[in-house]
Amino acid sequence: MKNVKDKVYEALKSQLGENISDQYPKDWADFPAVQYTEEDNKVYEHTSEGEAKSYVRYRVDIWHNRSTSESALKVDSAMSGLGLVRTGCQDAPDPSGLKHKVMRYEAIIDMENDCVYWPN
Repeated sequence: MKNVKDKVYEALKSQLGENISDQYPKDWADFPAVQYTEEDNKVYEHTSEGEAKSYVRYRVDIWHNRSTSESALKVDSAMSGLGLVRTGCQDAPDPSGLKHKVMRYEAIIDMENDCVYWPN
């Protein structure tokens, strides 16, 4: 298993500013509000010496009072810059009246070479 949460946080923060968290947003006065969640992180391939590759899946939620489109492009840039591939993107109904977008990303991390890729 490879911990990439800190890299995800830094990449999102560099693109979107300070209102980024791995918990439900607390600051609803500063948009966009972004939550990232590591949904899965598991061994993808074993070798006789241990694990060789790790699979990760992230979910990124964006809330905005006007539009999530610009923020979604920035999230996509940040995550793809880390080598994660977008596997889903959808608008989600939100009873608060805010715009809410959910994006999902996946990757395989080569533990020996510390590189990220998407298998063909």
